[in-house]
Amino acid sequence: MMAASLLRRDKKSTAAHLKADLKRTDNSSGLRQLQELLDSVLNPERGSDPEALEWCKWLLAGGDGFDEFCRTVRSYDNATLCGLVWTANFVAYRCRTCGISPCMSLCAECFNNGDHTGHDFNMFRSQAGGACDCGDGNVMRESGFCSRHRLKTGENVPSVPRDLLLMSEMVLPRFIITIIQYLRDGYTEPESAADRDLQKVLQQLEPHISFLEELTKMGGAMRTVLTKILTNQQTFKELSMGQEENVYAKRNYEKYLSALKSSGLVSVEEKGAGGAGAGATDTPAGAGALSLLGATAAASLEDSSKEEDQDGLQGVGQRKRVKLSSSTKDPSIMDTLKHKCFLEELLFWTIKYEFPQKMVTFLLNMLPDQDYKITFTKTFVQHYAFIMKTLMKSHESDTMSNRIVHISVQLFSNEELARHVTEECQLLDIMVTVLLYMMESCLIKSELQDEENNRHVVVNCGEALLKNNTYWPLVSDFINILSHQSVAKRFLEDHSLLLLWMSFVSFFQGMNLNKRELNEHVEFESQTYYAAFAAELEACAQPMWGLLTHCKVKETQEYTKTVVRYCLETLQMWFDAIGFVDEPALNQLTFHLPLHRYYAMFLSKGVKCQGLDLDSLLPDQEMLMKIMVHPLQIQASLSEIHSNMWVRNGLQIKGQAMTYVQSHFCNSMIDPDIYLLQVCASRLDPDYFISSVFERFKVVDLLTMASQHQNAVLDSEQERPMLEGALTFLVILSSLRIHLGMSDDEILRAEMVSQLCMNDRTHSSLLDLIPENPNPKSGVVPGSCSFEEMLSAVADFKAPVFEPGGSMQQGMYTPKAEVWEKEFDPIMVILRTVYRRDVQSAMDRYAAFLKQSGVHTGNPWPPYKERTPLHPCYKGLVRLLHCKTLHIVIFTLLYKIWMDHQNMSEHVLCMVLYLIELGLDNQVQDDKVEEEPCIEEHCHDSWFPGTSLLSNLHHVINFVRVRVPETAPEVERKRERERERETPPSTSSESATFGQNLREAQVFSLVAERRRKFQEIINRSNHEASQAVRPKSSSSRWLPPGSPPQLVTEILEIRESMLSLLVKLHQKLSAKQNSLSLSWLAEVDPAHHAHGDGLTAIERILAKASARSRHSKRCLQEICGKVCPPIPPKKNSPGDKKSMDKEERRQRARERQQKLLAEFASRQKSFMETAMDVESPETDAVMDVGSAEPLDSEVLYDCVICGQSGPSTEDRPTGLVVLLQASSVLGHRCRSDTPKRLPTTDEEHIYPEDTCGATNDVRLSLMQRYFKDSSCLQSVSVGWDGGVYVQTCGHTLHIDCHKSYMESLRNDQVLQGFSVDKGEFTCPLCRQFANSVLPCRPGRGIETPAWHAPSNKSMSTLVKEVEDLQEQLGIFPAESNLSKEMESVIKDIKNTTQKKYMDYGKNPGSPDNDFLFMYSVARTNLELELVHRGGNLCSGGASAAAKRSCLNQLFHVLAMHMRLYSIDSAYNPWTRLTQSTHSRETEFCDDERPEVPMLFRDVPSLLIIFILTMPQPLRKEHFTCVVKVLYSLQYTQALAALSIRFSREERLAWSNTGAAKKNMPNSDKSWESLLGHVISELTKAKDVYDTNSEEALMLSSSVWSPQSIEFTLQQFCLPFLRLSCLLQHHLYGDSLPGCQVHCMDVEEEFSLLTGCLSLAGSVQSSGSMSSAAGLEWNLNAFDLINQWCSEVIDLSSSPSQQSVSLLVQDPQWAAPRLLHLPDNYNTIFQYYHRKSCTSCGKTPKDPALCLVCGAFVCLKGHCCKQQGVCECVLHSQHCGAATGIFLLVNASVIIIIRGHRFCLWGSVYLDAHGEEDRDLRRGKPLYLCEERYRVLEQQWVSHTFDHINKRWGPHYNGL
Repeated sequence: MMAASLLRRDKKSTAAHLKADLKRTDNSSGLRQLQELLDSVLNPERGSDPEALEWCKWLLAGGDGFDEFCRTVRSYDNATLCGLVWTANFVAYRCRTCGISPCMSLCAECFNNGDHTGHDFNMFRSQAGGACDCGDGNVMRESGFCSRHRLKTGENVPSVPRDLLLMSEMVLPRFIITIIQYLRDGYTEPESAADRDLQKVLQQLEPHISFLEELTKMGGAMRTVLTKILTNQQTFKELSMGQEENVYAKRNYEKYLSALKSSGLVSVEEKGAGGAGAGATDTPAGAGALSLLGATAAASLEDSSKEEDQDGLQGVGQRKRVKLSSSTKDPSIMDTLKHKCFLEELLFWTIKYEFPQKMVTFLLNMLPDQDYKITFTKTFVQHYAFIMKTLMKSHESDTMSNRIVHISVQLFSNEELARHVTEECQLLDIMVTVLLYMMESCLIKSELQDEENNRHVVVNCGEALLKNNTYWPLVSDFINILSHQSVAKRFLEDHSLLLLWMSFVSFFQGMNLNKRELNEHVEFESQTYYAAFAAELEACAQPMWGLLTHCKVKETQEYTKTVVRYCLETLQMWFDAIGFVDEPALNQLTFHLPLHRYYAMFLSKGVKCQGLDLDSLLPDQEMLMKIMVHPLQIQASLSEIHSNMWVRNGLQIKGQAMTYVQSHFCNSMIDPDIYLLQVCASRLDPDYFISSVFERFKVVDLLTMASQHQNAVLDSEQERPMLEGALTFLVILSSLRIHLGMSDDEILRAEMVSQLCMNDRTHSSLLDLIPENPNPKSGVVPGSCSFEEMLSAVADFKAPVFEPGGSMQQGMYTPKAEVWEKEFDPIMVILRTVYRRDVQSAMDRYAAFLKQSGVHTGNPWPPYKERTPLHPCYKGLVRLLHCKTLHIVIFTLLYKIWMDHQNMSEHVLCMVLYLIELGLDNQVQDDKVEEEPCIEEHCHDSWFPGTSLLSNLHHVINFVRVRVPETAPEVERKRERERERETPPSTSSESATFGQNLREAQVFSLVAERRRKFQEIINRSNHEASQAVRPKSSSSRWLPPGSPPQLVTEILEIRESMLSLLVKLHQKLSAKQNSLSLSWLAEVDPAHHAHGDGLTAIERILAKASARSRHSKRCLQEICGKVCPPIPPKKNSPGDKKSMDKEERRQRARERQQKLLAEFASRQKSFMETAMDVESPETDAVMDVGSAEPLDSEVLYDCVICGQSGPSTEDRPTGLVVLLQASSVLGHRCRSDTPKRLPTTDEEHIYPEDTCGATNDVRLSLMQRYFKDSSCLQSVSVGWDGGVYVQTCGHTLHIDCHKSYMESLRNDQVLQGFSVDKGEFTCPLCRQFANSVLPCRPGRGIETPAWHAPSNKSMSTLVKEVEDLQEQLGIFPAESNLSKEMESVIKDIKNTTQKKYMDYGKNPGSPDNDFLFMYSVARTNLELELVHRGGNLCSGGASAAAKRSCLNQLFHVLAMHMRLYSIDSAYNPWTRLTQSTHSRETEFCDDERPEVPMLFRDVPSLLIIFILTMPQPLRKEHFTCVVKVLYSLQYTQALAALSIRFSREERLAWSNTGAAKKNMPNSDKSWESLLGHVISELTKAKDVYDTNSEEALMLSSSVWSPQSIEFTLQQFCLPFLRLSCLLQHHLYGDSLPGCQVHCMDVEEEFSLLTGCLSLAGSVQSSGSMSSAAGLEWNLNAFDLINQWCSEVIDLSSSPSQQSVSLLVQDPQWAAPRLLHLPDNYNTIFQYYHRKSCTSCGKTPKDPALCLVCGAFVCLKGHCCKQQGVCECVLHSQHCGAATGIFLLVNASVIIIIRGHRFCLWGSVYLDAHGEEDRDLRRGKPLYLCEERYRVLEQQWVSHTFDHINKRWGPHYNGL
């Protein structure tokens, strides 16, 4: 067996040997050997085996190493396309400027290497996966190619040597068939086994497929080989079935055949049955229809086979199968598949296995090969039906959909390819057929109109297919190919296809039918409407827009005509199927009429772009009347829904009404509907149309002159909104011009203006809200004018501001003034608002504008806007405004409003006036020039002589006959008149006129009118019919039998015309008798009347009428001349009295309200006064109030809970509301002023070692190594990291009140943003966040002058006194409420920070440790206040800092606590500062470490220790004494630190100078002598100067001059002086040194501070301050220095000599800063979004960056969890003591973590329009907003996150 021997040899030599054999001319032996070897290596029965892969790699390489082989093959790569394939969630780019196809996308590398500056591009996260199109000229313009693919690399690549890929050609076919056999073997039908086995099969195949993928990445040469293999039919034949003797292969092949069986659309059994039968056998979904229809369906099944031919009569249970044989040219779509090559079978299994990601990627990676691309596309199309079948059965349809689209988008976006496949493989037929087939699986019987006999079927929106959008990939492909002109033309030319498509669309016609619930509220609100709207938009509207884009020019007229013809045919079939005659069924509503909308949009396009004549496309009148019904029904139902008539159907019906008009849907839904109604209105009889409208809106009964009426269909509270709805609809109908003659630019402008008028908008929300005109994918708004230009024409940009409340504003666009003035169109706004409140908002904004510009101050009415002229085709629309029916309605309404009938409103009047004005502005053309009134005035049948509004305006109507209930006031009045009649009439004429009245009284019934017109239209042909009798009155028709009061006919005397009614209304509105004088008409100027209220509107109308008609003018003058006080019409009716009472009641209510308001105002004022008292910056803090009061009185505090005011006492202490928080802000300070940069490349790093916190830690641990622990713990401060900061809002409360307040919060069930159990609460007055109460000490606020008096005691006396004070033992305070509270606050302070920030000593919890922590709290707060004041005390950043500061109180609490620890006098540092001790020798025992030398100690810490441990209150003279003593120590430290920086020569020189000056007077106040002395002393210690000498030389290359030394010394002492000064201010209320200069130099600040601390001494005349002048020594300076130095010198002999480095210190720190961020966000994103996590090596899902230290952390990452705490929370504890500021890389937003809560802060990166882009959804370039970043930094430094940000939530350690 040769193979066995080969297997034993090593792979490399075998491969080389075989390759040599195969290269020979006679290669048969080599072939045989190879085949045998492969037989044993690639034996599919062995399962997947890593060994096999190894063999393949060696064999392909033919003796070389595989990597070597890869490199060689790559060098022959001739591909010009990038073709990089990516999967979901990959970040890619799309450039609309460069793209030809809207689906174009680029990988980041190609994008960054191309030039896209100034283009319209965005970054996006891929949803389904995709591939890079760089280099493909079919999809994008060449100018956008990247530098790598711009060169046609293919041309200069050498041709591939034959033997390089020889082995690949031999081995790979075997490798691929192995994969295929494996897939055949592993597949089980989903019915028989659980689906998860498929996953297992795929997992085992993973390495094989990855190997194929690797091969594809080797470039063009290898792809060519693979293509040959995959498409070679011969190889497939040979290998697919296996050889005769191989049993395994045979079995395997049979499995494959059985899998193929079920791949056709019509499965085998069905074919056998001749296509009859229930047709539900292959997809279980069909059964859904059966069960739904229950018995009826079952009954019709038996005879279904007989009815095969009569399509319409089939039983509905049987799914309505479209006869494909007749319409599809190629029946093979339906058949089982047959495969001819590897590629086809591979795709087949890819589908069977539901598109595994790896397979998809492999198939796509091959696409750059042109031959492959074509074959693969054909194969894909051939399997299209099978894909759909698999998709419908799949449980993971979402994932599968994404993968399908991932492939199809690459194939169908290319026009060339799409056209090729359309021609050769009938792509369009396949797609339409497959879509039809898919939808057939979920059809149900429609219940619209005639529920019993309805023959129409619709899709069932509750089916999974629609609910989960399973059809999406197919529809998406269809839209994609229709975007290619050549393909769309084929579609439009193929009539059978169009017919099929129309039947597809009709499945959606009338779906999701709503039936109005009249009794019970519906139990279960179905949410199917989402599915319905999505389906209509995606499956019907988008393909429609796609087709319309190709019908733009005259040449395409035929297409439009065809589509319109088929639409009408299908509509007619639909009307027949649902059994529609002339009236729509009651209480039914569907929003889905895609057939109507197709018809409407093609009509509109034909007239607008193709110059077609409208009439040639319209059907007869009868059909038009039918077409109009359903869209009109929707408009009326919208009104019903808003009038709460559908309230029992639940919220979802409102949801439907909103979706119907929402911006993504409106141009495919409401716009076509309204356009269609406009077309109908322009062609039908106007009287018929108007009466239909009022009847649909159910307000016919309301339109009567009588004051009372009965409405059988509406409750009275619904009448007003329905009437308003009907009138508004008529106004919209007659004034909207979107499809009637506006250009695209005008439409865009109108849309933009209406959106901006509702609210200011961000750029992105505007883009989203404006309906895109063309196919939604193209992204380009049509028309000459671009979106941006239009926007800048109508709107001003408001830059993003930061509101004081902390809420972040976005950059907004707001309408320009002239837009409000000339273009605000309330009608457009009403049409486009989803929420009714937006209309109100637009009106409020309009009113505000008018007020501001001084045009009109009252409540303005919606302005009237002139319209663009109508397209000549639609002129008929104007007739609506000029028909008698409308005029009668207008007259009736004017009369009713004037008479104050119920259910009238301002809006009704407004719309009525709008209609009149529209009528005056749009005259019907064929009117003869103004006729004088004709004799016809007495004609009986009609109210008005003609149809022209102008002439009807002044027509007087005398009597009207109405039908009223018996109880109506009109009947009463008639009876009274009868009684009067009994006295004989005074003149005969009166009775005569009365008789005449009866004859000419007008009767009017809308419904009758409509019926008559309908008859007329239907029976135009035969004349007899037109004489149809009309019913006497319609109201009776609606009366339910036996309803209350009977109707009687009455005659009303009116004697008014529309003009006279208008004048009377004007008087009524203005409440003046003669509001219109005669002179008024002469001077009227319509322009002035553009804005204003109802008066202006009436004046404008009268002016227009009189300007256009002499007769009107004359009538007007008569009416105005007569102006007599109008007799109030119903003086004695009971209603009148009622209205009187109403008025009075209103008046009284108003007065009551005024009273209440006044009371509230005064209360509020007093509250504000007390509150403001606290807030005002002048009084530096509440405590200082004392200084303004008489001196001996105690400080009084107001409790904000109980409102009482009083002193704080031992038993009932008062406390300040404070927030304690741990802070590491100080620890993050650095030496330099420039902030550190955030690293954005691998080379950059941030080093944390130089921060204040790190430096201090190192210093302390060094001390602890060599010195006594207890002494170390008093020589430094901690709390740089994790120190506790205390801030207050300044409000005080009784501590017992606070406790009960907390109790009430605890019982409050409302979810608060804070945790009461942790002691958190909000200040009851100002609602600031707080978590503790700091007790105020009883007694005076600030010590009396006796304590302040300057003393003349000598320095030495004071020193002694201080020493005695320290000796006094701490008096343990008596147990009282106050002391208890102080203890509890101390406990709170300790709990605020973490354990590790409190235990620095060797033995945790020792008193020393506690002591250190306590005085460090004081230090932290002093230092932070300094930072808040801008780093020095003179910058005047005081008011805010002082307001929050509560140092005075804090000091007392700490002092009381620290007095528990007395300092052992032997170790008291004071003695070592002020006495010369000679007992040194005894100190060093062997067992004990030395104390820390004075020169190493931190001077500010000593100051705080002294002050806190001395009895309070402390006299100021003692305070000053302590400061002076410590200043001399600080000064000596400065000299020592300075001397170390000198070079050896300089030291020598200065020490000599010093020695010379030593004997001069005042030598202890001259730095030269002191410096000399320090140098000479320290030189005795051998290490002090040696260790650092080299380093020092490096440091000071410059020579030290006396000025620079003086400057350095002052700088060194400044931090200590600032701190002492601030402390003095808080303890004694001294004012701080004021100085307005912001950037002071060191000298000036130094002299101010020393003056303030009375260290100044005698200032030298030169004015330049000498730092040494402030020194006061209480014993010989040189002895003291000797003593301090000797402590250091002694060390050099002991083991702790290392510690001398502690002499080098620098107390200067710059202000804390956040990291410096790059300007462009992309820099951060590109570097960090792919960076892998340090702990697990994977790329985190949500990476985040700490903006304080630059750490890279995972948000919510489970990999980095420790003890259940996620990494961001951990990091915030570690880096910021529980405050973290993180930038989320994938979202561009910042989150703040504070303790156990977090909040989203907003983003510091904004796009060019000043907007955030949360989650990078829009992917536009973002730039750093410096202002926002400063605000963030400011909040961090000032610890105000808790106060400013409002939306906090708990994070449960999960971030």
